[in-house]
Amino acid sequence: MDQLSETAVNAVADLAKAGTATVLRIDNLDFPGVPAEIPVLLDPKSGTVKSVKSLIDEYRKTPDRKSGTAVVNTLDSFIDLVDRHKTEHSAIFADIDWRKPSLTAIIDYHDKANGGVADNGKHRVHYPFPLSEEWQTWVKFNGEPMSQSEFAEFIEDRIAELAAPHDEEAEHWQDKLGGRVAFPNEIVTLSRGLKVNAETRVINQVTLASGEAQITFEEEHKDQNGQKLNVPSLFIIKLPPFFRGEAVRVPVRLRYRLKAGSLVWFYQLYRPDQYITEEVELSLTRAAAATEVPAFQGKPEMTA
Repeated sequence: MDQLSETAVNAVADLAKAGTATVLRIDNLDFPGVPAEIPVLLDPKSGTVKSVKSLIDEYRKTPDRKSGTAVVNTLDSFIDLVDRHKTEHSAIFADIDWRKPSLTAIIDYHDKANGGVADNGKHRVHYPFPLSEEWQTWVKFNGEPMSQSEFAEFIEDRIAELAAPHDEEAEHWQDKLGGRVAFPNEIVTLSRGLKVNAETRVINQVTLASGEAQITFEEEHKDQNGQKLNVPSLFIIKLPPFFRGEAVRVPVRLRYRLKAGSLVWFYQLYRPDQYITEEVELSLTRAAAATEVPAFQGKPEMTA
């Protein structure tokens, strides 16, 4: 308990005089996190000693210390609020988990001196990076198997996020990941072809020299008269990872598996973590410089 003011102690003493209780002061205390003097109520009849904290707290007009977590929506607000409340012991932590990145400032962090006094870590400012709806959707279904119709509908819903590859970009990703990078119209054509052939059986699949594949569908009640569809191995999406942020270009691998005459589709984003990690590290550097508060990557050892 924080050391009570002289006025508060006198008020308790006045109350005690009206009855049988007596206010005593236990002083010369030397324990970590404990004030040097503690007032207590002594009941002479029972010989028991009770804390006066609950009594004093009934008359408090303000809390005894700052606590709670302020959640902000922008990096600028995070910087301004940390700068407003910081002490010489405050610290900023960055959680670089690319699925749920965040910055958290612990205002009442431990004394920064070697072997310094521990603090509670209950006063915090938290900034959860606002991931865009588009980014969250692509991440949510990353690597998830879909039926032909599900995959076709997914692509049609996300046509606006498909991007045409630049010449150098296409060459770079083809050398790095293999296969040919498709243009948006090819992905759209593929999705619509899959939708048309959703109920038909796959009778043939061939991998071409270009790295793409061809799949052949067999129309019901017909013999090998199905339509061939080219399946590229790569395509590019362009979208902002963060709400109202800058768009980035992300290569996507396209994959499928043949099961009992039907295709199961899925895609794989290539290194989506790097775009998030880079942004979090830049934001952490900026926040530390603007507030002059030391910054760390990780999580604090105490819970809020």
